[in-house]
Amino acid sequence: MAMKYTFPKTASAGAIRIRVTTAKEDEVVRVASGDVEISLGVSEPEKMTRRKLILLFRKAIALAKSKRAKRISFDMSDFLFSHLNIRENEFGELLATNFEMANFQFTEFLTEPKEGFPFVEIVEILGASKSFREGIERGRMIGEETNACRRLANLPGGDVTPKTLADEARRVAKGKKNMLVKILDVSAMEKLKMGGILGVGKGSDVPPQFIILEYRGGKKNEAPIVFVGKGVTFDTGGINLKPADAILGMNLDMSGGAAVIHATALAARLGVAKNIVALVPAVENMPSGSSYRPGDVLRSMSGKTIEVLNTDAEGRIILADALHYATRYKPSLVVDVATLTGAAMVALGERASAVFTRDAELEMKLRELGELSGDYVWPLPLWEEYDEEIKGTFGDVANLGRTKWGGAITAAAFLAQFATGYRWAHIDIAPRMTAVEGEFLAKGAAGAPVRLLLKIAEEM
Repeated sequence: MAMKYTFPKTASAGAIRIRVTTAKEDEVVRVASGDVEISLGVSEPEKMTRRKLILLFRKAIALAKSKRAKRISFDMSDFLFSHLNIRENEFGELLATNFEMANFQFTEFLTEPKEGFPFVEIVEILGASKSFREGIERGRMIGEETNACRRLANLPGGDVTPKTLADEARRVAKGKKNMLVKILDVSAMEKLKMGGILGVGKGSDVPPQFIILEYRGGKKNEAPIVFVGKGVTFDTGGINLKPADAILGMNLDMSGGAAVIHATALAARLGVAKNIVALVPAVENMPSGSSYRPGDVLRSMSGKTIEVLNTDAEGRIILADALHYATRYKPSLVVDVATLTGAAMVALGERASAVFTRDAELEMKLRELGELSGDYVWPLPLWEEYDEEIKGTFGDVANLGRTKWGGAITAAAFLAQFATGYRWAHIDIAPRMTAVEGEFLAKGAAGAPVRLLLKIAEEM
C-alpha cells in the first residue's frame, strides 16, 4: 500500500508520534495526553551512517505497523544528522523510498483479517521545506516501483509465465508516448537464431518470449543504456532437476527481468533524460521429453556454440543471446542483472550483490552508486585467466566451469564471451533475491537492484 504524505503545522489527534532519542533501546510509550509515541533509540548519533539511517527509516515503519498505526507523525528535524551532509531533497527521497519499502507486504493470496492488514496509510511530516517535499515525492515513486518489482517477483510460478512478463512490460508502457514495447515470439527468435533462449525454453509447454522495452527520454540519436534482465519465470533445473528444497522459491528466478522492467518504468515516471532499453529473455526451465539435455550443443545468436554441461545453469545461456542482441543499439553501457549463482551468496552472504566488470572505473562507480541507493554491490574478480575455465570440449564455451570453485566468477566469464563491443557490467543479484532478517522488510523479494539501476540511468 502506497502511503499518503501530508505536511501539517501540528500533528493530528490520534496520530502516533515517531521520535528519535539518545536512548539505548527503542520504546513505545503512552504520554500524558493519552497518545502513543514510538521512541527510536540512537545512543550514539555521531556514529550514524547512511546505511544505518536507511535501517532507521524502515524500523520506524516496522514499529508503527506492529502497533497497527494507520497514521504517524514526526518532525523531520528529529531525523537530521548534520554530519552526514545529506541535502534536504535527498533526505526526503531516502526517507520516502524506505518508508514505502518497509510498508510493503505481499498479501494477495492471504485472507484479510477483520482488523485489516497492518499498513501505515498516512505520514504527517512537520517542518518540511519545499526541497524536502520534492524529495518525498521522488522517493515515493522510487519506493512504489521497487515494490511493484517485489510484487511481480513474489507471484507464484503458476501465475507468472513468459507471457505474463511481456504483459507487465506492456502495462508499464501503456499510454506513454516515449515508451515502446516489442515482443519477439518463437518464430521471430528462430529467424534471429537465438539458439540459447530457444534451447532452454524447449522443455516447457509455455513458449519463451523476448521482451524489448524502450524508453526514449534522451536525444534522438543518443546511444542508450541497455539493461538486460534474466527472466526465468520458474526454474526446476530442467533435466538436472533441483532437489526439493532448492526448487521452492524458484518463481523468484525472474527477479532480474522484473527489476529492469520496473527500473525502466521508474526512469520514465521521473523523466530521466536518457535513452534506456530493457531486454528480458523470458523462459520456463522445465523437464520434459522435449527438454534440452546435458551434452547438447546450442548455437547462440552470436554464432558461438554453447556446450551444455548442466541444464540448471540456464540463466547464462539465455543471457548470451540477449547480450549479443544488445549490440544492435550501439549502447553507451550494458548492465545485466540476474539471480545467477548460489556461489555469489557463498562469497558475499546476503547483504550485497556481486558485480563483475573488466572496467575498473565502472566498478568503482557502481560501488559508489550502490552505497547511495541502498542497493549495495561488491566486486569479484573477472581476470582473463578465468576464460580458460569455461572453454568447451565440443562447443566454443561450456556453461559450467571446470571445477566446483568460483562458480559466480566462471558464470560471469561465460557472459563476458557474449558481452563484446561495448562497456559492460554483470550484477549477480542472487544474494539479494530475498529480504533478510534485520533489514525491516517483509519476507519475499527484496526488489534489488531497481534503485541502483535508476542511479546508473541518471548518472552514467
